Amino acid sequence: MSRAFIGMTAGMALAFAGYFGGFAAFLLVAALGAIGGAVGAWLDGDGGGQPRDPRAMFERSRR
Repeated sequence: MSRAFIGMTAGMALAFAGYFGGFAAFLLVAALGAIGGAVGAWLDGDGGGQPRDPRAMFERSRR
């Protein structure tokens, strides 16, 4: 699954939560999404150890 699709899905979930549940639901969905993303990264092996440079996460590999 591409990161663009994951981002779009997360954005749609936040939009629905904000529209139907108000600002508190928006914050709850955003917090739980961040926790889920962190746990998923940790389970994939990307979350532990040294913190990465934030710029490196958005750069494409140059060969």
